[in-house]
Amino acid sequence: MSHLLQSWRFWALAAAGFAALTAILAKVGVAGVHSDVATLVRTAVILVFAGAIVVASGQSGGLAQISGRSLVFLTLSGLATGASWLCYFRALSLGDAARVAPIDKLSVVLVAILGATLLGETFSLAAWAGVALIAAGAALVASGL
Repeated sequence: MSHLLQSWRFWALAAAGFAALTAILAKVGVAGVHSDVATLVRTAVILVFAGAIVVASGQSGGLAQISGRSLVFLTLSGLATGASWLCYFRALSLGDAARVAPIDKLSVVLVAILGATLLGETFSLAAWAGVALIAAGAALVASGL
């Protein structure tokens, strides 16, 4: 079991499962609530939850060890996350969860492109074909075909 908990694939699949639950639960939760207010509630819950994990695991001392560079990039990442969530909740308030989520998952395609161009990550031809299929699949699901 400990080997499983050290696997990036395990955590990535868990993230996908929780992301799917997020879409469904958020779609129900955003009904009758302004999307920005819904995002605030979700963010507050995440802040308390993540804070409790850091404190309970004894990692709170790590906050003082964050470098200035890391703090800048984590702050920018947080701003991007906030913008993403605001847009996501607005999309959910206007559209079907089963159509919004695939478009949101085009982030996979964008990460591959940005990872290759900005971070120098390399992908095989088969991996790029998979990226193209993700894009095509998202477009097909979102269009309702």
